[in-house]
Amino acid sequence: MSHSAKPIQEMGIDSLTTRFRDSLGCDQNKPDFRELDLGSPVSPLTTRGSVVNGAAGAATSSCSSSSSGSVSGKNNNTQFAKRSETRPNNHSGELSALSETSPIAPDSLRSVKTTPNSKPGHRRSVSAGPPLIYSGSNNGCGNGATSASSNSTTNVLPSGNIFPPGKILKASTAPRNCISRTDVLGSGTGNYGHGSIIRGGANVTGNIQFAGEAVMVKRAMASTDPEEVKKAGNELYRRGHFVEALSLYDRAVLLSPENAAYRSNRAAALTALGRLGEAVRECEEAVRLEPDYGRAHQRLASLYLRFGQIDYAQRHLCFHGQKPDQAELQKLKSLEKHLTQLADARNIGDWKSAIREADAAMATGADSSPQLVGCKAEGFLKIHQLEEAESILATIPKLDNYPPSCSQTKFFGMLAEAYLLYVQAQVEMALGRFENAVVAVEKAGLIDYSNVEVARVLTTVKMVARARSRGNDLFSSGRFSEACSAYGEGLKYDSSNSVLYCNRAVCWSKLGQWEQSVEDCNQALKIQPNYTKALLRRAVSNAKLERWAEAVRDYEVLRKELPGDSEVAESLQRAQIALKKSCGEEVPSVDFGGEVEEISSLNKFKAAISYPGVSAVHFKVASNEQCEEISPFINMLCVRYPSVKFLKVDVENLLAIAKAEGIRTVPTFKIYRNGEKVMELIRPSHQLLEDSVRNCSL
Repeated sequence: MSHSAKPIQEMGIDSLTTRFRDSLGCDQNKPDFRELDLGSPVSPLTTRGSVVNGAAGAATSSCSSSSSGSVSGKNNNTQFAKRSETRPNNHSGELSALSETSPIAPDSLRSVKTTPNSKPGHRRSVSAGPPLIYSGSNNGCGNGATSASSNSTTNVLPSGNIFPPGKILKASTAPRNCISRTDVLGSGTGNYGHGSIIRGGANVTGNIQFAGEAVMVKRAMASTDPEEVKKAGNELYRRGHFVEALSLYDRAVLLSPENAAYRSNRAAALTALGRLGEAVRECEEAVRLEPDYGRAHQRLASLYLRFGQIDYAQRHLCFHGQKPDQAELQKLKSLEKHLTQLADARNIGDWKSAIREADAAMATGADSSPQLVGCKAEGFLKIHQLEEAESILATIPKLDNYPPSCSQTKFFGMLAEAYLLYVQAQVEMALGRFENAVVAVEKAGLIDYSNVEVARVLTTVKMVARARSRGNDLFSSGRFSEACSAYGEGLKYDSSNSVLYCNRAVCWSKLGQWEQSVEDCNQALKIQPNYTKALLRRAVSNAKLERWAEAVRDYEVLRKELPGDSEVAESLQRAQIALKKSCGEEVPSVDFGGEVEEISSLNKFKAAISYPGVSAVHFKVASNEQCEEISPFINMLCVRYPSVKFLKVDVENLLAIAKAEGIRTVPTFKIYRNGEKVMELIRPSHQLLEDSVRNCSL
């Protein structure tokens, strides 16, 4: 659409304002109408055939924010430049030259070409945000508006327009009918929008970039021109403000829902925000609207690669028989190779290789494939690393957010959604959450009812859950022998279930069959090494068998895992004492927990600190205020850490001990382990004392 030439004097304010915004500036400074497409900031595929130059990369802000050139009213026959006609299939605003791996355009894309008349020192950057806009009087004069010639009868220009580069309106030259303001641009980076504003001479500064972007968004959201809205969205996208850019693309799509470019740009913003499933749907809609839209096909190929969908990615990469970039095609071939090797490793049960191939496939580009994440979880489950399997499963997003093409794809012969539930059910069962396992596998069966593997796991999970439930009921009623048999039935279906082994070990201990109990605990811990209940049951059973070395070893591990458990601490001390006695060592009697023991002689002191375990000695003076203040806290520690023997020595009454131990300041604390001093604290804080006692007791 073009504008007819009219003298400035014959045009009304509204008409002039609109046309001035569309045409201000010399033709050579106007941005290329066919802008570049928004590249996905996280796509593994590179953009092909892109040409980057300063003018194209900067063509995002609307003409109303241009600071190039000036308009003169001397010639009444001045015509406004014609606006480029919009063709249905030209993707104005598309930024195909942007890097697929960075949401921010390179420097060469962020600088606007200056006009031939502009000064080099006033080159303007797109990244600086929109120009400062100050409203002037009702006649349209603003601080920084280009003044029309006095020969013109109507000197009317849109309010708030910035002066051409290098031309700052001085107060002495401002039109008399304009309201004077004392806003000046403070020192900044040299680009408009990055300095600080000093208003009225006051020392008030602030970054104006965010305010400028807010004005841009507000203006664009109020516009009914989808191109203007889209251009503002492109600018925000380049600056990395993807949420705000998406809101403007939403507005552009609302105004023109049949425009494929707006859909594609919206997909770019969604991709940057990690909403990949929605991005796929937008690209698919763009391709539906315009089947030959190459950029949308490229973006779809990139997204499908991230999902691990080779066939879909290749289909869009090679659409209409076009020869794809060989580097991009190589990524697909590499992904296909890793997926094939992954399937082979899974079929022969080489789970470590399966995990390695899944990692390699994701590194190739399929970083958002839920199936590959599920395969890693299955691999860790099979090598008995249950915690890793559980944590990996927790990272899989809901498939509701994925396009149907992903959830309906076959993976190891199973529908993708069914496969994830299939893995989840096995992990839940291994961790003893049998009810959750049944729910997950039943869902898998409904989704892929004809799959043999899903049906097999469904049977296994149900039988194991039933055996565990029956065993628990029998144990609760005191029928321990029958409970052992019930848990054994479950192990026939799942011989790697650590929970069933541990439950049966408890039944054996109730029956006094300690050897069988230890054996089942060994099996449980072989499957799940950090299984605390199995470790505790084995320690108890070994103690009953008077295998003190094994019992001490297990209790020491438990002491680190459960530092606040007084029962574990006492059991460890008893096992340590029993171990020393079994080796023929003399061990003094020990009272576990209770009050702080007061030492009355040097011999008793030596005997007390030499007993197995940890001793904490408080060297004090009765008349010292700090000693008296800390004494109640020590009594509390005595209860809190029953495995530690707390002693107190009055150095005034026992000078021999004070001299032997080199005590010169009170309160002083010394911590001993098996008769050897491990720590000395002089006038410690409560927190330091407790931390030291706790660390030494582990």
